[in-house]
Amino acid sequence: MKNNGFKNLMKWAKPHLPGLIAVLFLSVFNPLLYSYVPQFIKYIVDVVFESNLTEGRITLPSFLVSYYDTFTDQLTAVVVVGISLVLFQIIRGFFMFLNGYIKGKLSEGIAYDMRVNMFQHIQDLSFTYHNNVDTGDLIQRCTSDNDTIKSFLSAQLPQLIYIFGSFVFGAIQMGLINKTIMLVSFAVVPISLTSSIIYFKFIKKKFEVVEEVEAQMTTVIQENVNGVRVVKAFANESFEIDKFEKESRRFANENRYLINSMAAYWGLSDFVTLLQYVLTFSVAIFLVREQAVSAGDIIACLMYIGMLVWPIRGLGRIIGDFGKAIVAANRIEEILSIPDEYENDGAEKPEVTGLIEFENVSFRFPDSEVNLLKDVSFRINPGETVAIIGKTGSGKSTIASLLVKLLDYQSGSIRINGVDLKKISKRWIRSKIGIILQDPFLYATTVYDNIKIAYRKSEPEKVYQVAKTSAIHNDIIGFEKGYETMVGEKGVTLSGGQKQRIAIARMLLLDKPVILFDDSLSAVDTTTDLAIRNALKENNKMLTSIIITHRITTAKEADKIIVLEDGRVSEIGTHEELAKKEGLYKHLWDIQGALESEFVKLVEGGEEDE
Repeated sequence: MKNNGFKNLMKWAKPHLPGLIAVLFLSVFNPLLYSYVPQFIKYIVDVVFESNLTEGRITLPSFLVSYYDTFTDQLTAVVVVGISLVLFQIIRGFFMFLNGYIKGKLSEGIAYDMRVNMFQHIQDLSFTYHNNVDTGDLIQRCTSDNDTIKSFLSAQLPQLIYIFGSFVFGAIQMGLINKTIMLVSFAVVPISLTSSIIYFKFIKKKFEVVEEVEAQMTTVIQENVNGVRVVKAFANESFEIDKFEKESRRFANENRYLINSMAAYWGLSDFVTLLQYVLTFSVAIFLVREQAVSAGDIIACLMYIGMLVWPIRGLGRIIGDFGKAIVAANRIEEILSIPDEYENDGAEKPEVTGLIEFENVSFRFPDSEVNLLKDVSFRINPGETVAIIGKTGSGKSTIASLLVKLLDYQSGSIRINGVDLKKISKRWIRSKIGIILQDPFLYATTVYDNIKIAYRKSEPEKVYQVAKTSAIHNDIIGFEKGYETMVGEKGVTLSGGQKQRIAIARMLLLDKPVILFDDSLSAVDTTTDLAIRNALKENNKMLTSIIITHRITTAKEADKIIVLEDGRVSEIGTHEELAKKEGLYKHLWDIQGALESEFVKLVEGGEEDE
């Protein structure tokens, strides 16, 4: 892919080809216009004052020269030529403005396309990818790399064409004055080109290293900001500071080495530029002494030397930016080349009532050879409340991920209303089966907006209703600003239980036939837990609820309990059946049930004392 770096870079310019062509044309046209500016000065010095053109000649349009020749008075001729030069510069300024305006549109158009394409593709990448991706690096690719590419295509690439145009037109005009001066000016060009090529090969590799180190440093910052509460809880600030200082120092060292290398190149480039000036000017002085060129020729040549020298000097910077843009384009293409999760998707959209059947389902992660789920089989009927219980790592959450096609099983069959899950559209099944996570994500906006975000067309009454069903309404009206209370980034101002209940309310707005609670009632007390589930049943008798939990007191109220051990279904039944049968469930019930009974006695005893 890296061998196609230029192709990866230029593909972002294709949708904006007319704008790019216009900018490139103006980048050539503007130096062409400037190449005539010294001719106005040359005409005044050689024709108006000296009446001597020597070897050189005026390259202004013949009709303009003929018009100037009609003025015999020197002062009048100077004023007329001066006014002409001002008007010419105004015209040139207009084309420069036009170039800048089109560049701005081109720049923002390219940046917009990249942002939208990246964001949409990232949204469609698999659950497995997002579980393993380096968030800081991903953010950098969407921001810094985006800016690098748009800057090169809209600014550096036209500048490269400008350099070419400036060099060619300056050389032509200088050659028309004196070929010797022109050839001497070319003497150091091979040195500049050779040093630029060497610099490009080196700088491209170095920019890759700096980009990677910067991404690692960004990741440390992002993790620390997101986990600041954990850092403070463990009084771990000094460790995090040391970790950041280490990454920051590494970035600084790599960047310093890069800057030193760039400084060395610019120093060499400046020396070559100065050498070209000195050499060309020395030859020009010699030719003046030999009366081979006029005073006007020298003045014009000094201006034309600038058209040759400064472009060559800027070539190294553009080559460096080109190397950086190639790296950025490859990094973005690396993300876009990852297949999205909808490439291998089903097409069927069956009715979903809650009939779910697992038959000998086995699953393992791509980077593992051991199955996490092994021949799992069970049946869930429409309208049932089913609890899935088991030890940590037994595969409970994996079952939830399989049901909404965040993960794909390797063998066996999962059927939704008799249709194999692999044949069902991912978007369709996710629109019918809602999943509420243990640690829900809340946006940094109001409580009301966090609930309504699930369905923006919801009426306020519906929002209040689902809040009451999820037992969060009373908490919300207790806030100073009620539903307009800002929850802070990721809901930091709310308790764990409040966040979970807002997430439940948000899901209820969608009125899905199946809801998965992936340990999402863990932060609420048993009474509230039961109240929420009873309210759900009252609102929708045919709601199928799947509750993944560690808490026996939550599971025991379910119509059916599925017990997982080491990735296998070890028991299925009601609480009354499993509590009497030797096994993991009875063992957990004996422990948790006893603790619950003891707690109830303590509470009741305290109330009697009062």
